[in-house]
Order: sequence, then structure tokens, then C-alpha cells
Amino acid sequence: MSATRVFVARLAGCAVFDPAGDRVGKVRDVLVVYRRNDPPRVVGLIVEVPGKRRVFLSIGRVTSIGGGQIITTGLINLRRFEQRGGEVRVIAEMLGRKVAFNDGSGVASIEDVSIEEREPGDWEVEQLFVRRPKGASPFSKGQSAYVTWREVSEIAASGEAQSAEQLIATYSELKPADLANTLLDLPMARRQEVAEELSDDRLADVLEEMPESDQVEILSGLGDDRAADVLDHMQPDDAADLIAQLPEERGEHLLELMEPEEAEDVRMLLTYGPDSAGGLMTTEPIIVSADATVAEGLALIRRHDLPPALGAAVCVTLPPYEAPTGRFLGVVHFQRMLRYPPHERLGTLIDQGLEPVGADTSAAEVSRILASYDLVSVPVIDEKHRLVGVVTIDDVLDYLLPDDWRSHPEDDDEVSKRATARAQLTTGSIPIPSNARRAADGTR
Repeated sequence: MSATRVFVARLAGCAVFDPAGDRVGKVRDVLVVYRRNDPPRVVGLIVEVPGKRRVFLSIGRVTSIGGGQIITTGLINLRRFEQRGGEVRVIAEMLGRKVAFNDGSGVASIEDVSIEEREPGDWEVEQLFVRRPKGASPFSKGQSAYVTWREVSEIAASGEAQSAEQLIATYSELKPADLANTLLDLPMARRQEVAEELSDDRLADVLEEMPESDQVEILSGLGDDRAADVLDHMQPDDAADLIAQLPEERGEHLLELMEPEEAEDVRMLLTYGPDSAGGLMTTEPIIVSADATVAEGLALIRRHDLPPALGAAVCVTLPPYEAPTGRFLGVVHFQRMLRYPPHERLGTLIDQGLEPVGADTSAAEVSRILASYDLVSVPVIDEKHRLVGVVTIDDVLDYLLPDDWRSHPEDDDEVSKRATARAQLTTGSIPIPSNARRAADGTR
């Protein structure tokens, strides 16, 4: 059972195990990023692996913390850890910092920090264990105390630069789409500087909201290792679209640097035409067995990092349960799960009327299916009837809208264009947008 709150000092030296139970290293520090109004968010652990090499382990790959050990999911990337701008090491940098009590009762130094899991995979700083300096007033509230992050404020030493932390905190409350628009308004040099300061997962979210030309420009300004880390955090279909725009040699090099599991998904997507179901789909739907229960299905769609369109249904297949799966059996919509008791088997609730599409089905046909049956996603299978992914309504909208839709405010002409697009989607007379014409040019 994973702990929901743990003090960072107690994590130092804890063993880290992979899903098979093999020890891969031990924890040396916890990495956080500051936010403007909320406590710092945990982004991962710094783990020492054999050879005294320190590597980064994303907090999203941690499945259990407790009993003096940490369990991870999947393999650990063994590239040497490099701290990004805006990231703070709790043990090495935060412990010992001075804080002032917001009620004016004095100052203290941080001796330990507790982190708490708010949602699965979402950890943040919860409490600080602080100690007042010797000689503090005997009338103060004790020499040591537990306080919440909001009860104190950090004191920056004279001349101490925290610009990176403050910069990231300024943008911390913006949604990825809003942050993308903010960055696009900046001069290129400043935009690149901010991109360098963002954490890998945050930058990945932002790049997904940008036009492809701007994605390429920012990624080209990153070192290869950093660029590969960012691509690891992107949705596979978005990463594939971005790599397809890069020079072939660099794209292949970045694929070699990416996590093997992520790179495999991207390589598969690159084999499909961009105007086909295979080119539009995402390879990470929720996949379960026919024996899984309603309770298990509902637990999976509650994941905080799951896009709403992917949470609208679960896919039922034979093993294996990662794309490409065993034989595809069907989908179960979440609304139907809500109508049945928790112990009901999902195999009995499959929508018998929903047919999957082939990976080579045209984007226009996929669009008509989604519109005709009021769906938010449709499963995609290969020639062996294995599930390889799903196309969501988000994927179709990205395909239908013009490349520069993000950078132009909507006016009367734009409203007219969207009305025309809706009519074309209904009738099937959908023109191929510019981003789909790349297939004819041989660029993907």
C-alpha cells in the first residue's frame, strides 16, 4: 500500500525496485518545482544506480512508497541526471533555507519536508518541519514546529538569485494552451529561455498546443538528451507528428535516445499516413480484460492525467493488454458502467453496435463515424484484428482545423469556416488540410 504522506529525509537511501522486484538503485533526493499560489509540486526522484550514476525517476512512474522501499513501473532511464531551471532539490537545496512565519512570530529554518499524494501520481509539498534559531523568544510557539507551506514564506538571502523558480511560478497556474499562447507572444530568444526553464512534462504539454513550426523551432534549440526527454512526455501521436517534421537524421537520433517503450509507439505511428486513422490515433487508450469488473474500469478512468476523451470508454481485448493487443473484443462506455453494480464483468457490457475502424481508414471516414454516432472516440485495429489505438474527437479536430488556428482570434469569417467544416463533416466532403498534404510530399 503506497503511503500518502512521507518526509523526504526518510526517503534518502530507500531502495528502488522495478515491477519484477529487482533492485535498481536508491533515492538520493526529491525534485520539486515551485508554483505561484500552491505548494511546490513533486516532479520526480533522483536515484543513484550502480556505478554511482544519478538518474531521474519521474514521480508518475512511482507506484508505491512505503516500508522503506519504492516500487516503479517500467524501466528507469539511465541517462545521467541534469537539473533543469526552476527545479529544486529538496534535500540539497531546500533543507536549511530560512522561512518567516506569516503571522509575524519570527523566523525558522527548514529541517525536513513532507510530501503528500493528492491524486494518484500527483504529489506536492504538504508540511515543513522547522526549527527556530537559538535565543528565540521563550514566548514563541516552541523551538520546533510542523507548519504548512502557506503558513510561512521563504527568505531569500541578499543577492541570492531565484529567478528561475520565480519565472516558472509566474506561469504555473496557466493551462498548457494558455501558456503556449503566452510563449508565442514572446521574442524567440526569450521564448527559448522560458522553454529551457520548464520541466520536461510541462514543456511537453505546451508543445502539444503549438503549431508544428513553433514546436520544431523550440525543440531544435534543445540539446538532444533534453529533447528526447520532452518527447517521452508527449502523447505518442503528437511526438510522431513532431519528429516527422525534423530532419530524418535528427529524428532517428532522438528516437534512439527516447525510452524504448515510448519510441516503439512513435515508430509505429510513423508508419501510417497522416490522413489515415493510424496517423491520427493515440496508442494509449485504457485496455482491460473481459474479466475486469466495473469497479476496476471506473478506477482506471479516474486517473488525473487521463484526457477526457480517452476516459469516455475502455477497450476490452485478449492479452496482451498493450497496443498492439490480443484480439479486440469491443468497448464499454463509462455511462454504461455507471448503470451496473461494481462486481459486473466488463465483458458482458460491450457495445455490440460499435465497429472498429482499420488503421488505413481515411480521416474523412473516421470523422463521419464520430459525427454520425455521436462518439468521442473510435477504436482502431490492424489486419489481425488487434487493437492498435483509438482516434478521439480531439484528434479529428486537430486534423480538420487549419494549421494556424491557434494564432488567429475567431472572427465572423472563422465562424463561417467552422460552420462549413461542420457541414462538410456531415456530408463527407471534407477537404484535405495542409497538414495532411505532407503525405503527398513524402515527408512522412
